[in-house]
Amino acid sequence: MTVARAVETMIPDLRIIYYGDLARTPYGSKSPETIIEYSVHNTEFLINQGAQVIIIACNSAASVASEVLRQNFNLPIFEVISPAVDRAVTTTHSGNIGVIGTRATIRSEIYDRKIKQVAPELKVFSKACPLLVPLVEEGWTDARETKMILRKYLAPLKQKQIDTLVLGCTHYPLLKDLIQHRMGKNRVRLIDSSVEVALTLQTYLQENPQFYETLQNGDVNRYFVSDTTKAAISTAEKIFGRPIDLIKV
Repeated sequence: MTVARAVETMIPDLRIIYYGDLARTPYGSKSPETIIEYSVHNTEFLINQGAQVIIIACNSAASVASEVLRQNFNLPIFEVISPAVDRAVTTTHSGNIGVIGTRATIRSEIYDRKIKQVAPELKVFSKACPLLVPLVEEGWTDARETKMILRKYLAPLKQKQIDTLVLGCTHYPLLKDLIQHRMGKNRVRLIDSSVEVALTLQTYLQENPQFYETLQNGDVNRYFVSDTTKAAISTAEKIFGRPIDLIKV
């Protein structure tokens, strides 16, 4: 949802077909094979709904399923990892970059590999934060327990004196203020993958105006989910800043 909101804000004339697989989340605790299977099913659903561009708006899925999706589907596919990597590499001054994400994302070492491909001299310190996604989905974004858990997760990264921290999960922007406070407002720059992938898509469409015109078809944005809960509805309204009609499929 944070990716959909970023795209909606930056490219308001673009029609969005969103699918949130709430019934099967979190993906970060699943095996790579299961994540790939889910990602293929999700992409097929979006294409059947008329999607002409796909954004893999999940770091866990992007870390293990991106290449499989590109091999199986002949349309532009964007993911949230590469844009965040590019921004982190150009942002750091100390050469020490931190990454927080789900177990699947951190286990894949995708950020470490991609950063080292661009700038081998940089140091990457990663930390899996498996409790953050369920806390966000329960709406505990300002709870004392969440602050305590964040302090525990972020302490090793503070010790490494990082100056750039990649929020390697699209749930984490909802905790951005807490994370920024803990890491230091003037000491560490946070990289929001939701914003970075939206900027990347914006640039792509500007460079391909004829294709862009085919996407501006006047339809309303549609937000599909595989399950609905009061917490999900509340989170959606918090992210988008308005009531959202979540269509269960």
